[in-house]
Amino acid sequence: MPADWQLPTGVSRALWDYFHDPAVARGYDATLDGTPLLTVDQQFVLEHCRPAGSIIDLGCGTGRLAITLAQHGYRSIGVDLSPEMLKVLGTKAAALHLDIPRVCANLVELDVFADGSFNHAACLFSTLGLIVGTEARRRVVAHAYRLLRPGGVFVLHVHNRWFNAWTAHGRALLMTDLVHSWLGRGMSGDYDMPPHQGVGWLTMHLFTRSEIVRLLRSCGFEIVEVRPLSLNADGRLRYPWWFERVRSYGYLIAARKAPARSASEE
Repeated sequence: MPADWQLPTGVSRALWDYFHDPAVARGYDATLDGTPLLTVDQQFVLEHCRPAGSIIDLGCGTGRLAITLAQHGYRSIGVDLSPEMLKVLGTKAAALHLDIPRVCANLVELDVFADGSFNHAACLFSTLGLIVGTEARRRVVAHAYRLLRPGGVFVLHVHNRWFNAWTAHGRALLMTDLVHSWLGRGMSGDYDMPPHQGVGWLTMHLFTRSEIVRLLRSCGFEIVEVRPLSLNADGRLRYPWWFERVRSYGYLIAARKAPARSASEE
């Protein structure tokens, strides 16, 4: 159990405790069962990460994406800070006779992987939002870009900050953030979540659409698609032209590393 000053970059005490709780890992799949996003985001990955090839699953958890992709012919590797969740992934993969390498690492510090190691990358279920600090989150995205081969696709999911406007508690959070902005402190977009599975309070960074697009572009990515999400079973937001930036509860984004230039183009 490290002291607070020894925690990895971008990791809060609550997040560390969450990642290292065996009970959380064992019950993780059951607590998320039936969540529509879990199938919607996988289909989005399969749609954009073509053709099948090597893919790194950043924040893989218990392996729902890594296993699905392996079953579709991808060479997937799972990376997570939670040794407990990686154990669950290993057990599930073995039962299905799948070979899925697993690496326990902080997503902010991925220098163990060489440049251009993967065809595709994914970071789903708002994992990026759990990283503490603007610069730490930027390092995760920069690593994703570095690890991709030219033309490779990175799929990302984030929650939408302005969706909070639909609840009284959410409006209070937004108002607090706006007050801080007026006082010159800037809008953090960081919100404490209620205790989850006996662990709390986790901090989640909620993005605006323009913020996440700007972050991806600043790291070199080209935006392929930004898909606004709803709470419907299919995840599709009806009539996205109507106040989409407030109605969407989150976004699935596909971003590409530019293909290598041919000799004729240079």
